[in-house]
Amino acid sequence: MKTLAILAALFGLATLSTTADAASFNCGKATTGDEIAICRTTVLSELDVAMATLYGVRMQLPMLMGSRGAAQDEQRAFLQSRAACGPDVPCLEAAYRRRNAELNATIAAAMQDYCRKLGICG
Repeated sequence: MKTLAILAALFGLATLSTTADAASFNCGKATTGDEIAICRTTVLSELDVAMATLYGVRMQLPMLMGSRGAAQDEQRAFLQSRAACGPDVPCLEAAYRRRNAELNATIAAAMQDYCRKLGICG
């Protein structure tokens, strides 16, 4: 049941974007090379929305609340590495794919641990 609630939350967060380009930030205020590239490139915009969604879910999981500071530090480090890519689309895409994989792994591990603790999975 809780897994269903988390999936519903993921869907809800994924549909929150209202900008035409769908980036997780206001592209009208984009000034840096990485931000402009994200706003101009569909795949980067989609990866950005996915990352923002995963990060939002990660920050809401009760079993991970004790590591919020570490998660914020990891996100800051990601944003610095993203900025270091500048407008280099392949670099940005690789950075987003790594970050999204990290967030997915963190969420999956937390959910698996929670499931085992409840005794409802193998």
